[in-house]
Amino acid sequence: MAEFNQSDKDNFLYPRRPYHGDFTPENLAFNANLQEFAQRVGYITDLETAGKIPSEEAYRQIKELWTQFNSSKEELGIGNNTPPEAT
Repeated sequence: MAEFNQSDKDNFLYPRRPYHGDFTPENLAFNANLQEFAQRVGYITDLETAGKIPSEEAYRQIKELWTQFNSSKEELGIGNNTPPEAT
């Protein structure tokens, strides 16, 4: 049996895809947040489908993730016509 190091395990469990859009630090951060959101929603739906968590709990967790994701979008200024102010 092949041995896997921690990096191999992380890449399997938490895959990241390269960013191909217009590069700005905000867009790159948003893309990372989007990938994490999608991955976590996938895990939650898998747990619910397997009967490990009830539907109501899955809904609550996904709703909380959406709230966090939407907040990060607003903080990064994604979708605004003007870039976020530098602090």
